[in-house]
Amino acid sequence: MSFVAKCVEDSLPIWERCLNSAFLTKMENGTLEEDCFAGYIVDDSLYLREYAKVFAWGIVNAQDMEAMRTFYSFLAFVNEGEGSTRLKYLHHYGLADEEIQKLPQRPENKAYTDCMLDGARYGVAEAMMASLPCTLSYGWIFQRLVKRSPGVMDTVYGPLVQDYASDSYDAICDRWIAFADKVCRDLPQERLDRCLKIFHDCSEHELQFWKMSERPRTDLKILK
Repeated sequence: MSFVAKCVEDSLPIWERCLNSAFLTKMENGTLEEDCFAGYIVDDSLYLREYAKVFAWGIVNAQDMEAMRTFYSFLAFVNEGEGSTRLKYLHHYGLADEEIQKLPQRPENKAYTDCMLDGARYGVAEAMMASLPCTLSYGWIFQRLVKRSPGVMDTVYGPLVQDYASDSYDAICDRWIAFADKVCRDLPQERLDRCLKIFHDCSEHELQFWKMSERPRTDLKILK
């Protein structure tokens, strides 16, 4: 079993709880309040801004051009792929990115990004472990969501779900896993233990992020 596979196995019970969170259950059955979804999009946009800095740490700590190029490509994917879908949702709700960027991260959101950035500063392997729980859990969650309820693709949530349930996203995940396993290979046990803890802690923060999203933000006025 690869190191990333061990990390996933360790965090799988947490991902199961994410999948069955009230936010995703309501998204699946069509009862999610629009204010909650708009709040999630805002919080996730603020999250992605900080998430991008994890890859900046990867570039800073990279010891060769291959690692630098790989982190740069990951950063480009977050900005051009995930970020573009959220901009469309912001526009749908009458929100401007430049305005929402002035809003504070909610406590659960900030705790998560602080955890990622604190872990990523140690080195390339740690930066990958900080970034992977978000990347891999989203693919795992939304693929299962679509399998359980294919009709979710025909709702307002369809573009978001498609971002993570597609074959192309699977290919991205495979590339990230291969790179993570490569940079973790031959690490001393002390660093492997730290990497596993970072992965587990960030998975726990994923769960708290979904729970946070069950509550609407109180500082938004959206178009309905």
